[in-house]
Amino acid sequence: MFKFGFGQDVGIDLGTATVIVYVKGKGIVLREPSVVAVDSNSGDVLAVGGEARRMLGRTPGNIIATRPLREGVISDYTVTEKMIKYCINKVCGKFVFSPRIMICIPSQVKKKKKKAVIDAAMQAGARKVFLIEEPIAAAIGAGIDIAKPCGNMVVDIGGGTTDIAVISLGGSVVNSSLKVAGDKFDEAIVKYIKKKHNIAIGERTAEDLKVNIGCVYPKIQDVEMDIRGRDLLTGLPKTITIHSSEMLEALIEPAMMIVDAVHGVLERTPPELAADISDKGIYMTGGGCLIDGLDRLLQEKTGINVMIAQDTVSCVALGTGKALENLDVLEGKR
Repeated sequence: MFKFGFGQDVGIDLGTATVIVYVKGKGIVLREPSVVAVDSNSGDVLAVGGEARRMLGRTPGNIIATRPLREGVISDYTVTEKMIKYCINKVCGKFVFSPRIMICIPSQVKKKKKKAVIDAAMQAGARKVFLIEEPIAAAIGAGIDIAKPCGNMVVDIGGGTTDIAVISLGGSVVNSSLKVAGDKFDEAIVKYIKKKHNIAIGERTAEDLKVNIGCVYPKIQDVEMDIRGRDLLTGLPKTITIHSSEMLEALIEPAMMIVDAVHGVLERTPPELAADISDKGIYMTGGGCLIDGLDRLLQEKTGINVMIAQDTVSCVALGTGKALENLDVLEGKR
């Protein structure tokens, strides 16, 4: 049956690790890993999301399983366009008129990269594209009233970037974006296991370690996990046991880079807003902030209370959804 009228309003959190789609009036309707499997001979998309993620590191020569977004920005324009198209078709169906789309981007993204996101969404079938900065969307999604004239600090740790912003009166007063987030934590684990144990492991094993026993603050009780990798001396598969104390060694360096960046933003914050943040605390959002002990580490180093937002992984998408309610106002301003 054909659907008539205008297309739906769709919000997309186009994350380096996960794509989350919000449809106005329905809430979050799609959550898929940002992975696309493409046939290199024909250019056809074979799988998107979870199905494609299972292919990472396990594909024959003619199939490439790739992550089209790196460090919060588009690294493969064509594949990103196909991924957005897949998401639109999946949530809207093929018979709806083009939707208006709002997409989250890291703060401090250059004009050229912003244009690439808009172009990819337009090519994928959007009628009109709006962009919203991730820390603003994260703050809205965390339930912060950003319209008030008082300072709120948000630290959004995603897959590719960490966005830090001090928000007042609906906009960023001071912000910073650094390319240290979930992916960098995974890379740190891969390097550490290779250096200490002479074992090569893949991205997925590193992520499992991070999720299950990863920490950036000493645990009361050391926990362990068995992993399989390739012994670099013999070239054969080998099973080893990794402890959370080793994860602390592996992850503390990228964690301190985030802490230092937060410190840098606080130093540039106007005194009145800094006083507000000191009273209210720092809000952490994004999947990356779930690493055990990151909130305690940040609290210890800054002396400011740190809170992890509810439904932290979906915060940005939920904020985008709430911002969708004001699309008509935004369109009126243009």
